[in-house]
Amino acid sequence: MTWTPEGWRSRPAKHIPEDYPDLDALSAATAEIGRYPPLVSAGEARKLTAALGHVADGEALLLQGGDCAESFAEFSANSIRDTFRALMQMAVVLTFGAQKPVVKIGRIAGQFAKPRSSPIETIDGETLPSYRGDIINDMAFASDSRAPDPARLKQAYSQSAATLNLLRALAHGGYAALANVHKWTLDFVSQSEAAARYRELADRISDALAFMEACGVSATHAPQLNETELFTSHEALLLPYEEAMTRVDSQTGDWYCTSAHFLWIGHRTRDLDGAHVEFLRGVKNPIGVKCGPGMAHDQLLRLIEVLNPDDVPGRLTLIARFGAAGVGEQLAPLVRAVQREGRRVVWTCDPMHGNTFKAETGFKTRALDKIFAETRDFIDVVRAEGAWPGGVHVEMTGKNVTECVGGVGGLTEADLSSRYHTHCDPRLNADQAIELAFMVAERLRGLQADVNSAADAAE
Repeated sequence: MTWTPEGWRSRPAKHIPEDYPDLDALSAATAEIGRYPPLVSAGEARKLTAALGHVADGEALLLQGGDCAESFAEFSANSIRDTFRALMQMAVVLTFGAQKPVVKIGRIAGQFAKPRSSPIETIDGETLPSYRGDIINDMAFASDSRAPDPARLKQAYSQSAATLNLLRALAHGGYAALANVHKWTLDFVSQSEAAARYRELADRISDALAFMEACGVSATHAPQLNETELFTSHEALLLPYEEAMTRVDSQTGDWYCTSAHFLWIGHRTRDLDGAHVEFLRGVKNPIGVKCGPGMAHDQLLRLIEVLNPDDVPGRLTLIARFGAAGVGEQLAPLVRAVQREGRRVVWTCDPMHGNTFKAETGFKTRALDKIFAETRDFIDVVRAEGAWPGGVHVEMTGKNVTECVGGVGGLTEADLSSRYHTHCDPRLNADQAIELAFMVAERLRGLQADVNSAADAAE
C-alpha cells in the first residue's frame, strides 16, 4: 500500500494535542527539525532488527528499561550514567543467570511524550490541560505552563542528541568493559541484599575473565568484552515530531524514523484505523505494540498483518501489560493465536503499567510483589503456549528513588514521600530493578532445566 510520512494526518489521532496556540509556530518548528541531522542511523535500526530476530527465535533476551518520562529539568550527565549503569547490571544478571545474550534497549533519548487518561486536570477548583510530557508542556500547574509549546520539540531533540552522545561514549569508550563489572554498583545499592548477590556474580565473572586472559583471550582479541551495544526507544506518540524525523535511507530507499532505534505504539493508541498504526506501519524500524486488557486475538492478528506483513523476525515486539490479576487469563489466547498462525514475534512483559495504584498517602505507586507476579506468570504462560518469553520492559532509574513499594529493601507506602521524583509514573530504583533481573534469570533458567530434563527422559 502507498505510504507517506504525513499519511497519518488523515486518520483519527488520539493523545496528540490539538490546542497549540500558534499552529504556524508548530509548523515552523517541525520544518526546522526536519532539517536537523538524524539521531540514529538506518543501519543501526537494521542491526537492532537482526538482534531482535534472535530474541524471536529464542536465542536471546530483550531488556528494555528507563524513565517513564524524561525531564528537561533533571537532565544531567550523572543521571544518564546512572541509568546506564543500572541497565548494565541488569543485563549482566540476565546474561549470566539465563545463559543468553541480552539485547539492551533504553527508554531514553526521546521518551518525552505521555498519553493521559484525561486531557484535563482539576486542582482546587481550577481546570487546566493535563501535563503531557516535557516535549509538549510543563508539569507546573499554571495556564501558561500547560499550554503546548512548539519550542519544546527542538529542546527535546537537543537533549536526545546530547544523551545519545554520552550513551555511545559509555558503551564504546571502555566504561562498559566486563572488567568493570564490580564498578557499576551504585553507591546507594552497595549494602543491599541484591548488591551482595550481584557482587558474588561479579566475582565469578572476574574469575572467568582472568582464566580467559591466562589462556590468551583478552579484550584486545575479543572487543565484545570491552564494549556493548545500547539502543534507544520511546513511544511514538507525538506524530508531528516523528514525521519530522522520518527520512529515506540512501542505501535501501526505505523510510526510517531517525528519532530512535525502536518505537512502540501504546495501549491507548493501537487502533487499526488510527494515526499511530498508520505511521508506524510505513517505517522500517523495529517496532512494538503494547497488548493490554480488552485486546482480542483477532485484533492482534490484524495488527500483526498490518505492521509486519512480511513476517520479518525482529520487526515486531508484542509487549504484554495486563496486570498481575489478568495476565494468566488474558495473555494465553493471544499467544496461542499467534503461534497458530506461525508468526515470528518477540514476546516481552511490561509488568509496570497494569499494577499501578494510589497509596493512602496520595502517591501513585506500584508494588514489587505484583510486578514479580505478573512477570512470573508471563514467563509461564508464554512458555506453556510454545513461545519464547523474550524479556522485560520496565520503568526504572539509576536514582535512589522511593516510588515503588516492596522488595527486599522493604519500602513501604510511608517511605514514598522521601524521594518521590517521577514526573509521571512510579519507577523501580536500581536495587529493585536488579532484584527483578535475578528473578527473571532464575525463572528462565529453571524452565530451561525442565526442558533439558524432559529431553533426557525422552531419550
